[in-house]
Amino acid sequence: MSKYDVAVIGSGPGGYVAAIRCAQLGMKTAIIEKYNTLGGTCLNVGCIPSKALLDSSHHYEDAMKHFEDHGIDIPGEVKINFKKMIERKASVVEQTTKGIDFLMNKNKIDVFTGVGSFKDATHIEITGESTQTIEAANTIIATGSKPATLPFITLDKERVITSTEALSLKEIPKHMVVIGGGVIGLELGQVYKRLGAEVSVIEYMDRIIPTMDAAQSKELMKAMKKQGVKFFLSHKVSNVSREADKVRVTATDKKDKEVTFTGDYCLVSVGRRAYTDGLALQNAGVKANERGQVDVNDHLQTNISNIYAIGDVVRGAMLAHKAEEEGVMVAEILAGQKPHIDYNLIPGVVYTWPEVASVGKTEEQLKESGTPYKAGQFPMRALGRSRASGDTDGFVKILSDATTDEILGAHMVGARCADLIAEMVVAMEFRASAEDIARMSHAHPTYAEAIKEAALAATANRALHI
Repeated sequence: MSKYDVAVIGSGPGGYVAAIRCAQLGMKTAIIEKYNTLGGTCLNVGCIPSKALLDSSHHYEDAMKHFEDHGIDIPGEVKINFKKMIERKASVVEQTTKGIDFLMNKNKIDVFTGVGSFKDATHIEITGESTQTIEAANTIIATGSKPATLPFITLDKERVITSTEALSLKEIPKHMVVIGGGVIGLELGQVYKRLGAEVSVIEYMDRIIPTMDAAQSKELMKAMKKQGVKFFLSHKVSNVSREADKVRVTATDKKDKEVTFTGDYCLVSVGRRAYTDGLALQNAGVKANERGQVDVNDHLQTNISNIYAIGDVVRGAMLAHKAEEEGVMVAEILAGQKPHIDYNLIPGVVYTWPEVASVGKTEEQLKESGTPYKAGQFPMRALGRSRASGDTDGFVKILSDATTDEILGAHMVGARCADLIAEMVVAMEFRASAEDIARMSHAHPTYAEAIKEAALAATANRALHI
């Protein structure tokens, strides 16, 4: 029987990064993955393929709607080769997952393919083409999450689909009905809207991306409405049925009036659920909560001292970069170090166009907690760089403490905000004030100038360009 210092179950961003860090720290490490490719949801059917389709569809939309503005004339008709677009997405996924294979070999991590399940707290049975058992002094559970659904919805994965199927359709929908106005629904909804589908987003709450700052919800919806996406807020879905190639979605609006939507595809994007199927947690004595998440303490340790859990399978935001940080943290704890994660400083991003990014407290959270604060906001349309590129939707908002001026939150909508948010994470990690950012030189012309201007507005209401 093979013996390891650490076994990692699951090879997503949390799992494979945890394995690499454990190996770097001198531990004999194994990683167990039930699928034939490493990388988990993120690399195979999540972050990476969705961004590939977002980029491809963005190029098409630019060619159809914006090239002419830039003086670019395309002779003949611009056509979509949807099959090739999907093939390119698959190629990007393949390249990325092969990169994980390389990293496992480089770090001398043993890879086992099969379903890992606990026999007890130190023995894991791996069921694949054959069955074998390994012994691990410590185990990290990194089995991630799966798309959630509603109890009355039958996912046939043909017309009533999740994000997984939406990434590999054989045709462009005529009308895609999206249930859920969160990150996944909006990103994939925008992909297919750009490619010519009618897209209707049904959201139970009174705004889209409801966990982010309300100003971001309003700005993104305004931008996506201009792009032709239809929104139906405060609608409670009660039934989804399929007849041949048609899907009918029934919902009630805020006035209790029944509304019916008919499309050829229905994307169910109502969140994700922790995935522990097949782990046999009970054999190791590991406890999970009523939501199926594995219970952990501040060190990500379960109730069984040698078993840890990270990423989507534990509490907190279901984000790949959060899982990565947790994987590193557990590895370093096992090595006797004292790492720390500030969960308030893990950014959130929506990769629509315009992009949406946040870190820290929202304005609603500050009001609810009674924290005195200052707010500075600057519109992207006032930037020379935005006008040059034609990306004038959006803003940057900085929230700072009314007394100390320490930055408490930053929220932005606009071009490249997914990258711009890193500046604010760094600033908040070092407990910078809005004035600190306002006094820093930002290159001109750049989108990042909006950060400086918002900081000026928060410092003393003295933005220079509005």
